[in-house]
Amino acid sequence: MSIADSSQESGPETSRPAKGPKPPIPVSVLTGFLGAGKTTLLNRILQDPAMADTAVIINEFGEIGLDHLFVDQAGEGIVELSSGCLCCTIRGDLVTTLENLLRHLDNGRTERLTRVVIETTGLADPAPILHTIMLHPYLVMRYRLDSVVTLVDAVNGASTLNEHEEARKQAAVADRIVLTKTDLLTTDDTKAGFAVLKDRLAALNPGAKVLDTQAGEATPEKLFNAGLYNPESKIPDVANWLNAEAYEPKPHDHGHSHDHHHHDGHSHHGHDHHHHDHPHDVNRHSAAIRAFTLSTDRPVSASALEMFLDLLRSAHGPKLLRVKGIVQLAEDPERPVVIHGVQHVFHPPATLEAWPDDDRRTRMVFITKDLPEGFVRKIFEAFSGALRPDTPDSQAMLDNPLAVSGFTSPPR
Repeated sequence: MSIADSSQESGPETSRPAKGPKPPIPVSVLTGFLGAGKTTLLNRILQDPAMADTAVIINEFGEIGLDHLFVDQAGEGIVELSSGCLCCTIRGDLVTTLENLLRHLDNGRTERLTRVVIETTGLADPAPILHTIMLHPYLVMRYRLDSVVTLVDAVNGASTLNEHEEARKQAAVADRIVLTKTDLLTTDDTKAGFAVLKDRLAALNPGAKVLDTQAGEATPEKLFNAGLYNPESKIPDVANWLNAEAYEPKPHDHGHSHDHHHHDGHSHHGHDHHHHDHPHDVNRHSAAIRAFTLSTDRPVSASALEMFLDLLRSAHGPKLLRVKGIVQLAEDPERPVVIHGVQHVFHPPATLEAWPDDDRRTRMVFITKDLPEGFVRKIFEAFSGALRPDTPDSQAMLDNPLAVSGFTSPPR
């Protein structure tokens, strides 16, 4: 990944095609806990006129149980629904399926394709799906990552979070968290448990927007369009995409950082008793998912930024669940660079033509697992030039970052 040459790359949410006449197609991943209601949600939103030019990729038609009438068998696992939406099964692998959709679009068999939604099964980790697009040299030009939408069962979500690491990851990397079955919260106990669940989700992923299906909030407009570019104006909406303010400590946090979100996001806001309501493995309490933001007023050199990200992803890639950021480069301070990573895989960086607002700080949002905020902050400060007396100078780290004591192994 070359930050310095990023202006030539197709960025994580760029609205302009790198090659060819068609702009990149936004892709959303629809995931969720077992029994969370993905089929019910799909059946409802596929009838919305806003989904008419959408392709939904599912594993098997028989398993998903779509209620709609298939009106046209287009071949290659692609069918057209009566609503005008396309559905297709995964043939061979996801790359083949995505290429087939492009082939249909390019040869005119499909007139318009404005969005792709990939539905995952059960407790699948969404990261490999995101990697499929980010790592493929052709798909990364024709598609852009828009959002991860995670469904959470309001009744059983807490126990699923306790029992499944994959469920915690799904919630942690989401841009949208969709609460289902809130109409079943009919007793004081279930309502109290739901309040705790919402606190825990907010601790796992403070930047995600939360939607309630029973309140009619899970519409296509609110579920999707979570990318950097406003779909109407085509101009970047950095503040909405990053939502960095959501990661700042709240007044009731008493000035503590989000490092208090240990125990995989268990909130400490008066709910410690909930930690003992369910039996769980003590090791889960050490597998901490944290959400935090780093910022600096100082421009960062392209080489320092590249080394910082390379060090993190090479030494701690699996622990970087998601990284988003806008960076002011020392070499070109008027044109910020946008970065987007999922674990060890980073989308080619994008250079914006100008700052979208008056805030020109470098801001980076991190969601990590087993990677403390203080550890990441220490490396960031060294590379960004915000040096502390106990921090190695950035040149020493640039010369040999992996040899710097303490920077490849976070404190336990």
